[in-house]
Amino acid sequence: MAFLHPTTGGVIYPREVGITLQKVQNGGVFHYHRDGRVFHNKEQLLPAKPYGFYREYTVDTPGALDRGERRIVCGGPRWKPTVFYYTDDHYHSFQQIICWILDQSADTA
Repeated sequence: MAFLHPTTGGVIYPREVGITLQKVQNGGVFHYHRDGRVFHNKEQLLPAKPYGFYREYTVDTPGALDRGERRIVCGGPRWKPTVFYYTDDHYHSFQQIICWILDQSADTA
């Protein structure tokens, strides 16, 4: 099994960002019905890609009574995304999350 780990590049992300990334990679159970739906990039702040390339996921906000403003937007194949963005202001701005993959199934012998 491979695990996805965000590198900060000097940016400190809330702990919940890593939790959401793990759920995305594992096809996890999400609390909100909109999680995993196509993100349309109407704001055109992300690179232009074909319809269906981007999907959005809620990043839990402790104490929030609703979904809050924090999201991860992933791009690429649905179950193996290759690009990741974080917004903490409901799509007004994005930061790219650089991730590396640790493949624990690789034979190390």
